Amino acid sequence: MKNTSAISIIIPNYNDADALPNVLDSLFDTISKMDIEYEILIINDGSTDQSENILKQDKRIKLINHPYNKGYGASLKTGAKNAQYDWLVFFDADGQHQASDIEKMLPYTENFDLISGERIGYQGPWIRQPGKKMIHYLARYLLGEKIADLNCGLRLINKKEFLRFANILPNGFSCSTTTLFAFLREGLNVKFIPIQINKRETGKSMVKPKEFIIYLMLIIRLMMLFSPLRIFLPISIFLGLISLVMIIFGITTYNISKSTLLMATSTMIIFFFGLIADQIAAIRREINSRY
Repeated sequence: MKNTSAISIIIPNYNDADALPNVLDSLFDTISKMDIEYEILIINDGSTDQSENILKQDKRIKLINHPYNKGYGASLKTGAKNAQYDWLVFFDADGQHQASDIEKMLPYTENFDLISGERIGYQGPWIRQPGKKMIHYLARYLLGEKIADLNCGLRLINKKEFLRFANILPNGFSCSTTTLFAFLREGLNVKFIPIQINKRETGKSMVKPKEFIIYLMLIIRLMMLFSPLRIFLPISIFLGLISLVMIIFGITTYNISKSTLLMATSTMIIFFFGLIADQIAAIRREINSRY
């Protein structure tokens, strides 16, 4: 893998008209000073503000309009499919990211497939902290390693590898988390770069506290997709131990009950169901990697 000399910067936009002019001016001012070829693609994701009118007047960008709001992940995939260069930069439209951080990421393309920002000092609303910590623990359990930042929006990513997983990536904000899981789980090289983020210039976070359950289901879905045995094996071991105790008790009392047989049968069914799910997940990933 050679160090990249060209990048496609993809900016999903949904009702960020107030921040766009400053974001684009800062981005162009910084990128133009780098010795690199680049293009900037704005994916206007069905915005209902003045975004489209503002973007139409800027001849420096390539504008792609979604006819309606499809979601953050859908915008990233649209940008990736229309990008002309082999390396993609995902950059938010709300003014939180600093264009200078892109330059910090470029040297790592020689050895890594995904270079992600790690937001230093960023906590987010306090009400989301317990849920975020639980999600991080679950993610660590699934991958067997600590993840510095699950869903930072600033990333430099290999387009070929990203498009490999396009069919399994969701259209919403969970696309960032799913992409990271896919890369790590498939043995691709991932690097985290510490970054500082600016205060959001417009809008507010689209991830609400009530969406914790949805995010939790995402982690379970990722487990089923990348490592089903992480779910089924602990359950079958737990039920197996209970079954063993019930069987031993039944033997000593010369009375093996129907509930004991049911528990033992359930243990075997869950275990073998986990094996089947694991094989299906492996086959699906293998088929997906060919296209």
